[in-house]
Amino acid sequence: MTEKARIGVTGLAVMGRNLARNFARHGHPVAVHNRSYGRTKELVEEFGHEGTFIPAESAEDFVASLERPRRVVIMVKAGEPTDAVIEEFAPLLEPGDMIIDAGNAHFADTRRREAALRERGLHFVGAGVSGGEEGALHGPSIMPGGSPESYEALGPLLEDIAAKVDGEPCCVHVGPDGAGHFVKMVHNGIEYADMQLIAEAYDLLRQAGGHAPAEIADIFRGWNSGRLGSYLIEITAEVLQQVDAETGKPFVDVVVDQAEQKGTGRWTVQSALDLGVPVSGIAEAVFARALSGGADVRAAAAGRLPGPSATAGAADLQADVEQALFASKIVAYAQGFQQIQAASAEYGWDIDPGAMAKIWRDGCIIRAKFLDHIKRAYDKQAGLQTLLVDDYFLDAVSGAQAAWRRVVALAAEQGIPAPGFASALAYYDGLRSRRLPAALIQGQRDFFGAHTYRRVDKDGSFHTMWGADRNEVTA
Repeated sequence: MTEKARIGVTGLAVMGRNLARNFARHGHPVAVHNRSYGRTKELVEEFGHEGTFIPAESAEDFVASLERPRRVVIMVKAGEPTDAVIEEFAPLLEPGDMIIDAGNAHFADTRRREAALRERGLHFVGAGVSGGEEGALHGPSIMPGGSPESYEALGPLLEDIAAKVDGEPCCVHVGPDGAGHFVKMVHNGIEYADMQLIAEAYDLLRQAGGHAPAEIADIFRGWNSGRLGSYLIEITAEVLQQVDAETGKPFVDVVVDQAEQKGTGRWTVQSALDLGVPVSGIAEAVFARALSGGADVRAAAAGRLPGPSATAGAADLQADVEQALFASKIVAYAQGFQQIQAASAEYGWDIDPGAMAKIWRDGCIIRAKFLDHIKRAYDKQAGLQTLLVDDYFLDAVSGAQAAWRRVVALAAEQGIPAPGFASALAYYDGLRSRRLPAALIQGQRDFFGAHTYRRVDKDGSFHTMWGADRNEVTA
């Protein structure tokens, strides 16, 4: 009798391949399938010695090779590709079988899919898997949702391959339908914030403290031995210590300072807005990445927005607050109009931003005198990258800068929450900065997820072999 697989994995890119290998390494016969059969063959040929793999060329053969209840793990891109794979396999399954989405799906999609498959008698499990490609192979943290019945059949396998702490698996049934993917989403949001805070700490140590990256690496290593000990602190020291073989420069200085993102941090913030839960730290991290990626806007602003005066004196608090309020208000409008312009380009709406300023001058909640100046700014330059580089607004924020900084500093010193002023000032400083610490984040992402990075001195994408000889390869 042909041996049946205890579980199957379809979608054999890096994460899917490593999960399949993890199952096999733990003694579970695993069926493997990919849209391109060549990738399936490669997996079996290269790693067949690690355990029992049952390759399948078709979806029908794949399902037939699974024991009941069938457990089908799908590892494909979120969104429509996931729906397409579900529709391919669901008709081949029987009541009681289960489909497990172990990718980074939006929890709302998981809820929709779970409800639809439940009506067909099938279990759908949205399982968050954290740890990147190395975790998938050696032991990830797993956050499965779905029905309790599905976890009875699936849980022991997931617990077996999960990371262990004092013998306890880093896997638990989170809750019904989309609970697992929701928890994974929030996990990623916290990750965004953690990375941003680390990058800012690095930037302060370098810009204000005058430390070189290698020196900061030593500082982070010291922190890692204390209460700040963590994976991200650990790999940050590794990234900062790295020297680029080609130029001899610190690695972090040859990485383009534009941090990318896959969307889970954004989803976290969007969900928090729906729930009415403040996650301002995560939101600031998401927006900091978006700001770092706004190369055209930053290029337009960096050469024109002045920095602080080293000899700025004290001023009257009332006047300072007025200045800070006006400057922060300008930033808010600049961000809003930039969003309008972006949406207009994305959806082909052809919006005239100057006309929007015109119709907002009276009758609406945000009516204000300076809307006339906004209209004039766009009349002068229809493709204005940001209002902050228009002469009127440039003069206004430049003149307010010293007072703005004093107000934010005073609020921090006295423990007075001022997130609006502070975030607006941070946005202003981010735009005018010629280089941001986003390069370090790209290094971190490449270290733990092989997400690649771009260099300042040549075209293309690159990856450093962090776990091997640390040579750089073209991605």
